[in-house]
Amino acid sequence: MNAGIVGLPNVGKSTLFNALTAAGALAANYPFATIEPNIGVVPIPDPRLEQIRVHIESQRILPAALRLVDIAGIVRGASQGEGLGNKFLSHIREVDAILHVVRCFETTPGGDDVTHVDGSVDPLRDIETIETELILADLQTVDNTIPKTERAARGKDRDAIARLEVLKQLAPMLNEGTPARAIELTTPDLVRAMKSLGLITAKPVLYVMNVDEDDLEGTGPLARRVAEHAEQEGMQSIPVCAKIESELAELESEEQAEMLEALGITEPALAKLARAAYRLLGMQSYYTAGPKEIRAWPVPIGSKAPQAAGVIHTDFERGFIRVEVYSVADLEALGSEKAIRDAGKMRTEGKEYVMRDADVCNFLFNV
Repeated sequence: MNAGIVGLPNVGKSTLFNALTAAGALAANYPFATIEPNIGVVPIPDPRLEQIRVHIESQRILPAALRLVDIAGIVRGASQGEGLGNKFLSHIREVDAILHVVRCFETTPGGDDVTHVDGSVDPLRDIETIETELILADLQTVDNTIPKTERAARGKDRDAIARLEVLKQLAPMLNEGTPARAIELTTPDLVRAMKSLGLITAKPVLYVMNVDEDDLEGTGPLARRVAEHAEQEGMQSIPVCAKIESELAELESEEQAEMLEALGITEPALAKLARAAYRLLGMQSYYTAGPKEIRAWPVPIGSKAPQAAGVIHTDFERGFIRVEVYSVADLEALGSEKAIRDAGKMRTEGKEYVMRDADVCNFLFNV
């Protein structure tokens, strides 16, 4: 489960990445850290973990985590190798979703003179620049893939036939500047073929509006333009002030609480960003709880119980028998697992059970 941060140079992309990974490193009882200079692991803030610990005593809590990749700055011509074009392409193809950082602040008099790469601030132009480079990169992939797919399709290869149908739909779309995620696929074969291509513009996008200190809610004209654009695309957007978030990430909890109170906000915007990225990836959490740890486990929405068990260990999925399950809401209402059993709220579910967000589970298995 990973997301890539993209954007033009000097939009605050790396500042956000550093703030996110610094906040993760400060999280108690969890080994969050930067894995490489451009890769970090970030916790998904989850108040339900503490809600569970109120009723089930445990040594530590472990939130779900998101792997974050800071993609090299994208410039015009990146799809043709300009700047660090090849590096950005190889990294961005590997992520599951894109966090597109867009500059939504002007250079203020007497403030930090952060020069925009194009000489002026225009968030929609910036979005178009990045999107164009990603589309051109995908078009190159499609054009290169069509000839060999045509050869395989002539041999009656079923997968190749489906892939060729998808490629023939994609080529004119991309040529017209339409991202691959706009394609309409009608059969499971076509959906699988689409996934096999690994196209960049097929990935979901969250627009991260890097706003000024006096526009934390993103109500200013620059941020509003981005939010409206995201809504038209069917994508999400979220305002974040990278400068403030980087300062908050360096503070201990008491100092951070004081700064948040002074700013009139209840939590760092990075917490909202992490949760938004989690939803963007189509993930939800279930929990296991015991005296050693209470842990959030990420699973794709719609997963069945054996697949959810497999997130803990492949043996759990292979030898799945059943799962005992209740909700965090049940625990809050009744106060203990014993009370949940006594009230008949502890459910026993089999292999076809579809996991729900905020399930608390005990898996039974035999290998």
